[in-house]
Amino acid sequence: MISDDLPKAYDPKITDSKWYAFWEENGFFKADPHSSKPPYCIVIPPPNVTGVLHMGHALVNTLQDILIRWKRMSGYEALWVPGTDHAGIATQSVVEKNLLSTQGKRRDDFSREAFLKLVWEWKEKSEQTILKQLKKLGASCDWSRLRFTMDEGCCRAVRTMFKKLYDAGLIYRGNYLVNWDPITKTALADDEVEYEERDSFLWYFKYPLSDGSGYIRIATTRPETILGDTAIAVSPKDERYRPLIGQKVHLPFVQREIPIIADHHVDPSFGTGMVKITPAHDFNDYRMGLEHHLEMINIFTDDGHMNENGGPFVGLTREEAREAVVKQMKTLGLLEKVEPHLLRVGVSYRSKAVIEPYLSKQWFIKMAPFVAPLKESVEQKRVKLTPSSWESTYFHWVNHLRDWCISRQLWWGHRIPVWYHKNDPDRIICYAGTDLPPEVAQEPSLWQQDPDVLDTWFSSSLWPFSTLGWPEQTEELKKFYPTSVLVTGHDILFFWVARMILMGEYALGEPPFPETFLHGLIYGKSYYRTLPEGGVSYIFGEEKNGFDAGQPLPTAVFSKWEKLSKSKGNVIDPLDMIEEYGTDAVRMSLCSCANQSPQIDLDRRRFEEFKNFANKIWNGARFVLMHLEGLSSEAFSEGMDFSLFALEDRWILSGMNRLNKEINLHLSGYAFDLASTAAYDFFWKEFCAYYVEIVKPVLFKKRGHERERVNKQKVLLIVLLNMIRLLHPMAPFITEELFQLLKQHFPKLAKNPHVDLYTQDAIESLMSPACMRAPYPRLLREEDLSQKAEEEFAYIEKVIYTIRNIRGEMQIPPQMATDLFFVGPSALVKENLHLIQALVKTNKVEITAEKPSLGFTATGTMGELQIVIPLPQERAEKEKERLQKELERGKMNVEKLKGLLANPDFLEKARPELIEKQRTALMQGERELLSIQEKLSSLC
Repeated sequence: MISDDLPKAYDPKITDSKWYAFWEENGFFKADPHSSKPPYCIVIPPPNVTGVLHMGHALVNTLQDILIRWKRMSGYEALWVPGTDHAGIATQSVVEKNLLSTQGKRRDDFSREAFLKLVWEWKEKSEQTILKQLKKLGASCDWSRLRFTMDEGCCRAVRTMFKKLYDAGLIYRGNYLVNWDPITKTALADDEVEYEERDSFLWYFKYPLSDGSGYIRIATTRPETILGDTAIAVSPKDERYRPLIGQKVHLPFVQREIPIIADHHVDPSFGTGMVKITPAHDFNDYRMGLEHHLEMINIFTDDGHMNENGGPFVGLTREEAREAVVKQMKTLGLLEKVEPHLLRVGVSYRSKAVIEPYLSKQWFIKMAPFVAPLKESVEQKRVKLTPSSWESTYFHWVNHLRDWCISRQLWWGHRIPVWYHKNDPDRIICYAGTDLPPEVAQEPSLWQQDPDVLDTWFSSSLWPFSTLGWPEQTEELKKFYPTSVLVTGHDILFFWVARMILMGEYALGEPPFPETFLHGLIYGKSYYRTLPEGGVSYIFGEEKNGFDAGQPLPTAVFSKWEKLSKSKGNVIDPLDMIEEYGTDAVRMSLCSCANQSPQIDLDRRRFEEFKNFANKIWNGARFVLMHLEGLSSEAFSEGMDFSLFALEDRWILSGMNRLNKEINLHLSGYAFDLASTAAYDFFWKEFCAYYVEIVKPVLFKKRGHERERVNKQKVLLIVLLNMIRLLHPMAPFITEELFQLLKQHFPKLAKNPHVDLYTQDAIESLMSPACMRAPYPRLLREEDLSQKAEEEFAYIEKVIYTIRNIRGEMQIPPQMATDLFFVGPSALVKENLHLIQALVKTNKVEITAEKPSLGFTATGTMGELQIVIPLPQERAEKEKERLQKELERGKMNVEKLKGLLANPDFLEKARPELIEKQRTALMQGERELLSIQEKLSSLC
C-alpha cells in the first residue's frame, strides 16, 4: 500500500520544492482572458527592488495567495499579476551606498547613463532574489505576466497619463515650498513625511526697531532661519502691538530692514505674540508671504548647509548654524531667554533626515478637482474599505489634500516627458511617445529634457490597469478590470490606495477595485534589561531566543510589542522561519494572526504551533490512508449508504458542511484568522480527536459488520478530502502531497450521477490534475446541517468529559479500564454507548434505575443522569494510602484549630471576624475528616 511508505513525521523540505515545480510546469497559475469563467484578479503590491522580502511581504503575499487559490478552486478565472517596483529614492539610495562602500565613489562621479546602467544591474539581481523568495512562499502568480514599474508597458502608461493630465491643465510647474530631503536631495510629497515629537527649545530674541526707539521680542524654534526672515507678524486683534504695525526692525547679522505686518493667522498666545516670518523655510510663513507679497529668501543649499545668503554662517549645517546663531545673539545681548519646548519634527520616510521646507521649482498635480470623486468612491461604497474603521482616516486625508508634488530630483525613475527650448524657456513640449518629439528630433541641440523624474507613487498609482495593458484596450483589461480586491498594509492607504482610486477613476471612469483589505502591521516582541545605573538595554542573541521560546523573564527583564526593527532585535526573517518550520506552517501562522486590528503581534511560538498542526494533518491523513484497504475505486464510486449512518456520521457530516459554509464566509469577509482557527479546530478537535477515534473499533473489526466498515472508510475519505481542499489555500504544499497520494490510491474513478452528492464531489475532485485545480468545498446540502445531530453529539461529548474528569480525580491512568454505571434517564446514552466505549477505557457498562452499592465510587451528575465509576481494585490500595495521608493531615489541622479557639488569649485579642473565620475553618475541616473516613470505610 502507498501508506506503508509514508514517514510518521511530515517533512516540508521534501514536498515544498517538488509541488511548486509541478504547478509551474503544468501552467496551473496561468489565467486565460478568453475564458467564460467569472474573473477574479489581484495585482500584487509590487515589492521594491532594494533587497529581500521581510515578514510584512510574507504576510501580504500569503493573504493574496489564499484568496487567489480559493477563488481559482471556486470556479473563477483567477489572475494574480506579479511585479516589482523601481522604488526611486530607496533604490537609488541603496545603490549609492553600495558604490560608496565598494568603490569609494558617489553618483556625481558617473554620468547619468553610466549610473543608471549600474542601477539596472542592481535591479536585475535584486528582482531575481525577490521572485525566488515569492515562489518559496508558494505564491501562485501568473509569472508569464511579470511586470516592473519601469518596463516598456508601464513607461508608456506613465507618459500617457502625464500628458493626459497635462493637456487637461491638471499638471503644472512652479516655484513652491516643498518638503525637501537634504540627504537624498529631492522633494517629497506630504505623505512621504513622518512626524515625531522631539524635545527642543523656544528661544526668545530681541530685534532692534529701525528708528532706534527700542526692541521687539519674538520667540522661535528655529534660530538658524533668522537670515531668511522677511517680516515680523502680529495678530491684528492684539492691542499690545497695534501701534507697531507698519514699522520696521533691523535684522541681526545682515543689513536688511523688515516690516512688522498684521495677519490673522498669528496666535497671540504663542511666545510673545510676535513671530518672525521666513517664507522660504516654513509652510505657514510661505502662505503668509504670498498674501503679503513678501520676499522669499532661500538660505540653504540642497544638502542642508547655509548658502551665500547665510551671512557669517555660510557653509555650516543647520544644526551648526543654530548653535552659532544662538551664541552670536547672546554675545550681542539679543538673547533674552530659552525655554524647553516639545517640537513636532517632519522626517523623511526613506532617509530619516529632518525635512527642510525648501523653495524649489517642481511639478504638481492639482488635487482640488479630485477631492469630490475620492470622497464619493468610498461614501457610495464603490470602494469598500475593510476594516471600515479606516474610512474616517481616509476622509480626513482627502479633506486636507494639498497639490501633489510629483517631481523628484533623482536619476532613477520615470523621467518627466517634458522638453524645454534652451533659447525660449516658455516653449515647452509634453510628449508621450517612445521616441523624441518631432520638434526635438529636428533640432536636438536646442532642446533639453527636464532632468527630474516622477514620484514613484505616480507610476504605482497606475499599477492596477497599466499591468493589464492600458492605455491599449487589451483582452486582459477588458476581462480583469476593475480588479477584484486590493490587499495591502494600512500604512500606505494614502501613498498608494487613494492615488490608485484617483487614477483609475480618471483614466477608466471607475475605481480599480471594489474592495480593499487593509491588514495590520506586524509587531515583534522586544526584550529589555533594566540597568543598575538607570535606563535600559536591548537583549539579543541566544538569551532573546530563550525568552521567545517561553523561558520565564528574570526580575530585571521586561518585554513589549514593537514594530519590527533590526536595532531592537525583534525582526523575524520569513525565510529563516520557512527553513525551520516549513512553508505551510509559516503561511498558516500568518493567516491565523491576520485579524482586522491595526497591529499584529507575531509570537515566534506560533510557528511551532502550526508546525505541530501540519504534522497533525499528516498523521491524520496517514491513518486514513493506512486503513483504506479493500476500498477500491469501484467500491467508492458506489457512494455512501446513509441507512448505516450512526450519530457520529451525521454529526461529522453536519460539522463538515457547517465548516465549509463558515470558511467561505470568513474568506469573503477577509477574516483570515477566523478561517484558520475554524479549520484548525475542526481537523484537530473534531475529526482527529473524536471521529477517527470513534471509528477505530469498526476499522479494526472489533465492532460492526463489513458493510459498516466500508461505509466508515468512505466517510473518512470524504471528510479527509474535504479538509485537504479546504486547507489548500492556507497550506498548499502538504495538501497537494496528500491529494496526490489519494489520487494514486483511487486511479480508476469514474463519474456517477446516481450516487450521493458527497461522493460525486469527491470523485470530481480526485479526477482533477491537482489539488489547486480541484473544486473548493462548499455547503452541498442544507438538510445535512443537522442541529439535532450536533446537539446530541454535544451531549455525548459532555458525558465523556464528565467521565474523564471523574477518572482524573480518582487518578486512574488513561490506559486503565473501569466499570461504568449510568443511573437515571439515558436513552441517548443507551443508543450511543459505542461512542463512549470508543473514547474511554471501560470494562462493564450498565444503565440502571438505582445507584448500585459498589464500595468506593465517584459520581458525576448531568441533570437527572448520574455517572458512577467504582475505583478499580488495582487502584484501591494506592487510594487507601493517599486517603490515610490526607486523614492525618486533616486531623493535625483540626487539632490546631481547636487549640487556637480554646486559647483565651486569642479569643480576647483577635478581631471578631478572624475568630469567626477560624470557627468556619474548623467546621469545614471536621466535615472533610468525616468524608475521608467514609471513603476509607468503603474501601475496606
